[in-house]
Amino acid sequence: MGHSVNKTFLGNGIRIITKKMPFVRSVSMGVWVNVGARDESPVENGLSHFIEHMIFKGTGKRTGFEIAKEFDAIGGHTNAFTAMEHTCYHAKVMDTHLATMVDILSDIFLNSRFDAEDIEKERPVILQEIKMLEDTPEDYVYFLLGNGFWGDHSLGRSILGNFENILRFDSDAIKEFFRRYYQPECIVISAAGNLEHDAFVDLVGPAFESIQPGHGAPKRATPRGRSLVELCPKDLEQVHLCLGTNGISVTDHRRYALSLMNTIVGGNMSSRLFQEIRERRGLAYSVYSFISSHVDTGLFGVYAGIDPQKIAESIEVILQEMLKIKKTPVDLTELHNAIEFTKGNLLIASESTDNQMARLAQNEIHFGRHIPLKQIVSEIESVTREEILDLAQELMKTDQLALAMLGPVGDQEISADILTL
Repeated sequence: MGHSVNKTFLGNGIRIITKKMPFVRSVSMGVWVNVGARDESPVENGLSHFIEHMIFKGTGKRTGFEIAKEFDAIGGHTNAFTAMEHTCYHAKVMDTHLATMVDILSDIFLNSRFDAEDIEKERPVILQEIKMLEDTPEDYVYFLLGNGFWGDHSLGRSILGNFENILRFDSDAIKEFFRRYYQPECIVISAAGNLEHDAFVDLVGPAFESIQPGHGAPKRATPRGRSLVELCPKDLEQVHLCLGTNGISVTDHRRYALSLMNTIVGGNMSSRLFQEIRERRGLAYSVYSFISSHVDTGLFGVYAGIDPQKIAESIEVILQEMLKIKKTPVDLTELHNAIEFTKGNLLIASESTDNQMARLAQNEIHFGRHIPLKQIVSEIESVTREEILDLAQELMKTDQLALAMLGPVGDQEISADILTL
């Protein structure tokens, strides 16, 4: 075909999307399922992540060791990850080993045994992963913020699940969840690199055509964020702080303005927070802002690791910068630099087959089509100061702020009154 990006629908509804990158020697492939931790009930919390682990433990054709050995034998890399709204099984190999990669990924996705003995072996591994999260303060405080902000909604739960659930899951529970959600309507197969679309479809299609159509994607309820202060005392050297407010959907047309606002507030070394908190005041080594966007909502937040004696000052500075971005249009030079920074990161990332593979799938899942880089760059360049100001004024409101802190905070007198914009 003449176009570098092509899409094919299998008879059962599975979408296959590829991008040809003829000047590389590798191919990245991902099998994406539009199901994640958000789609689990409280008693199912952790099942998507458990399935991700079990996919690599063996099929009727290969043991777990043979799966690892075959990938190693061709110099390939394979992994998987679970997110709130999707799960991905991916691999990267030299273009000469494309057929082998497709065969292995197809086998583990379609024919995993979810054997009871393998589950018992993997259960303590996942329990250790939960403990590792709790031992990683920067990651754990992010979970605490989400848990407080989203409350009882599934977005507030851990992707890893909890001890009680992990100890209870068995082969039947895993197989039932897999059958219910791993349906053609939820599956996108993407690949980028030195490959031909029709040849790739010929490799992938026969195996994945065997999946019977299901009942469509799971229904999702939109949560509302909450304003609160969450303190989690722990014996640490630093206080790890996350301050969050409402964000926007991943498909919102203002996502480009939010991306630039994030860059200006705390997205790089010249950002306002980095300069004020680290360079001018020396309050933190690590400080940054971040975006967490979902299909229907989102969160905008700030992280900092600070001296326990500097909590009040640090929070005050963060709030001052949030107030500033919502009160005064950003400087034109600052906006220009943020645009160039964002474009540079986007275009550099586009040279990676892994990133291109992920973009293909995410655009298909969220928009149902490929969005060319040229269009994205044009959208970024067209963002105005007024759009950033309007967005900041909508999102940054006192009654939408949440604060989570992890560390030596047991004696702190901190209430929601401190969160004022």
